[in-house]
Amino acid sequence: MTVAERQTGQQDGNAYNLFKLTWPIFLELFLFMLIGITDTFMLSGVSDAAVSAVGAANQFIFIAILILEVAGHGASIVVAQYIGSKKMVDAARVGAVAVTLNLLIGIAISVSFVLFGNALLERVNLQGQILQMAQSYMIIVGGSLFIQAIINTLASVIRTYSFTKESMYISLGINVLHVIGNYLLIFGHFGFPALGVEGAAISTVLSRALGLLVYFWAFYRLIEVKVAFKDYVTIKWTYVSKICKVGIPSAVEQIMYHGCQAVFLYYVTYLGASSLASRQYVLNLSMFIYLFSLAIGMGTAIITGRLVGAGRREEAYSRVWKSLRWGLLYTVVVNTVIIIFREPIMGLFTTDPEILRISSQIILLSILLETGRVFNIVLINSLRAAGDTQFPVYMGLISMVGISLPLGYVLVFHTELGLAGVWLAVAIDEWIRGVMMFFRWRSRVWEQKALVEPLEGNGSRVNDSASV
Repeated sequence: MTVAERQTGQQDGNAYNLFKLTWPIFLELFLFMLIGITDTFMLSGVSDAAVSAVGAANQFIFIAILILEVAGHGASIVVAQYIGSKKMVDAARVGAVAVTLNLLIGIAISVSFVLFGNALLERVNLQGQILQMAQSYMIIVGGSLFIQAIINTLASVIRTYSFTKESMYISLGINVLHVIGNYLLIFGHFGFPALGVEGAAISTVLSRALGLLVYFWAFYRLIEVKVAFKDYVTIKWTYVSKICKVGIPSAVEQIMYHGCQAVFLYYVTYLGASSLASRQYVLNLSMFIYLFSLAIGMGTAIITGRLVGAGRREEAYSRVWKSLRWGLLYTVVVNTVIIIFREPIMGLFTTDPEILRISSQIILLSILLETGRVFNIVLINSLRAAGDTQFPVYMGLISMVGISLPLGYVLVFHTELGLAGVWLAVAIDEWIRGVMMFFRWRSRVWEQKALVEPLEGNGSRVNDSASV
């Protein structure tokens, strides 16, 4: 069977099957998050200060990666709608334009981290040894984000073509290389220097660089319509406009969220080193709680984009409600398990009694936060996939900036709830936005916001196995 035949078969047979799309995305996200977990676990063998330093630096690096999602996420939605409307040449060219666009953005961000990264870390009240380690990590990892820029775009496009398994395998390879690099460079095994935080940063960059080469190979091996060099350098502004229409609001909303998290980090620095370390440990555990919901949200977005592009709006509407139910079920089950075993889990990372006390308290509050988060993960991804991109931004401005930040300040400092005050403020924000997204999807306003006109007569069902 040729690659083209395989691709066609996969698209027709798997493109509308949520489970076949989602389980590789779930594993890929798990592997991606495992990079952060691996760094935390291995660096905890160095010191709690090393964990705090990497956590603080990553707060800004994550915001930068979200900026890079302008092209990656925007391209995935536009590509999905073009595929749904059977415009395959346009779909391939959008991917090429997105690679170029994100590379330029990535270079600008990398230079900015090298020049201004130290000043950013000093502004969040980091001091002493934690500040020095965070600065080293910021320069090395932040200065190489142009690599991650291209990876984000290629991975998003490959997944949108239903090659989620292939993307997962590449992530597995990146993680294996990263763990090996950490082992060698953090602790100095087999004659390598023991570099601590700098070793973790170098390992991250090298594994991503090798992964990028494989992603490019997969892009040309798997996509039926091949991209020529001129497609990278000849920018069609129609494509850029569509990418930005989805990508910019998406990035702005995510930047607001993580910007608020950076402010909360600033609050936490005044609570002491124990609260700072507890925050980082619990954030890593939270990833496991919302991981499957995030995979469901991404898989649902691919299906929704294709259905909207094909003019099959009723199927898109019902698909999203099914996805939301699955996400809530998973979140409640996993969250409950983590709450029950929270003390032995935290004991894997630290033996400090104060950190264990604070972390256990915060994990109890996670059930309130994570159930609200599911609504936003699934519904916001679906609204964007349908072309309804601005409403989540407006709601984020009102709820995240207007409510959660001042509320968090009051809860942390005036009611003296400490780190628990941060978790409660974020949970209230998640529920406010989640309820608004629920009613937005039910209103069906998104049906009038498609980015691509479906081909005439392209509304028929194509092996639509839409149930999990």
